[in-house]
Amino acid sequence: MSQHASRLGGLRGRSHIPFGAPPHQRLRRIPRRPRRIAMLSVHTSPLHQPGTGDAGGMNVYIVELAKRLAAIDIEVEIFTRATTAALPPSVELAPGVLVRHVDAGPYEGLAKEELPAQLCAFTHGVMRAWAGHRPGYYDLVHSHYWLSGHVGWLATERWGVPLVHAMHTMAKVKNAALAAGDTPEPAARVIGEQQIVRAADRLIANTGGEADELVHHYEAARELVAVVHPGVNLDRFRPADGRAAARARLGLPADALIPLFAGRIQPLKAPDILLHAVAHLLEEDPSLRERMVVPVVGGPSGSGLAKPEGLHKLAARLGICDVVRFRPPCTQDELADWYRAASVLVMPSYSESFGLVAIEAQACGTPVVAASVGGLPVAVRDGVSGTLIQGHDPADYARALRPFASEAGRVERMGAAAARHAESFGWDTAAAATADVYAEAMRERRRLRSAHG
Repeated sequence: MSQHASRLGGLRGRSHIPFGAPPHQRLRRIPRRPRRIAMLSVHTSPLHQPGTGDAGGMNVYIVELAKRLAAIDIEVEIFTRATTAALPPSVELAPGVLVRHVDAGPYEGLAKEELPAQLCAFTHGVMRAWAGHRPGYYDLVHSHYWLSGHVGWLATERWGVPLVHAMHTMAKVKNAALAAGDTPEPAARVIGEQQIVRAADRLIANTGGEADELVHHYEAARELVAVVHPGVNLDRFRPADGRAAARARLGLPADALIPLFAGRIQPLKAPDILLHAVAHLLEEDPSLRERMVVPVVGGPSGSGLAKPEGLHKLAARLGICDVVRFRPPCTQDELADWYRAASVLVMPSYSESFGLVAIEAQACGTPVVAASVGGLPVAVRDGVSGTLIQGHDPADYARALRPFASEAGRVERMGAAAARHAESFGWDTAAAATADVYAEAMRERRRLRSAHG
């Protein structure tokens, strides 16, 4: 039995959130939801542009979830590290959502790997904000990623409220599927994640597979893990006026085969596999060179910062510079146009907690070719809205992409199925399920407090 399961003793068999099912569908009764929560995102701000630095799917997740929670009358205050002196202490992101900037370490030039040394300063900033309020101001803490989990652990101990934690990625899972030449996550992170799992009142997993990983790798108590699928902004990411109009806006050929990569440029995301796959396709059918465009939309991140020009050099070595177009990270609205313009999105990642990019592309009516890792088998309906690939052999990706060049109507047929598939991943559903996780954590905290006098 895990230490956390032991600590909670008699929890088993009671009215808790069952493992592997949306909690809002299975609770026997819905306890009181929180009025206000403190949400922690230490290493990346919800105000940052996704696709730059460490900003990515987690940023989108936090922004969209916070907005939808506020819409159901749960106020959200997001604490994040200040990265410039020009930022005000707090910014209203949306009605009911406040972003608080905490001074912790130098504003610029601090890598994510250096942030553990700043957690004490960050915690101090969170406590100062809390001290200015009346007792009981925050009903619950929701932390994102392991760095935030440690701050949340201390805050909840001090405030006497529950801690709900979302890993987003896990060191043991990433280390088990490293790309060639990538850097393993340090032992300190592994230990830190184990501590958070023991401390949290509830853990939120994106998929049943992620929940299994928490149980297997970190000995999480199954009854404390709630599965809540992330959502997609269906107002922004939708087919809109179609593929031809999006291509015209982006200056892309109307009749081209366009396999798109969108995301952070780092070994984990494996954009190099797409480039190798494109080289395979062109070697097999040189005529494709006249009607293929391969956009790579995103910026260097993580271990990719060590070789920011690596992907450009690879394209040159493969002799495909004439078809590859590197584009910097862009706004969410422009990203939606890139999705709409593409024939297919390619996600060869070695690890993905969920793969929000895959859902966003499908919501825009674009099929996906992706690695069968992490949450992607949930995000992509294999054979219907896209194709899942076992392993990371570029020849397999080339084989999956070939029908998009040769089969008339394949893009439109699978794209329509992709849009239908994505409709079930709205953020309103995710927010309601998350709110129920909060409520159950609060109810159980009250029960334990009453049981111990």
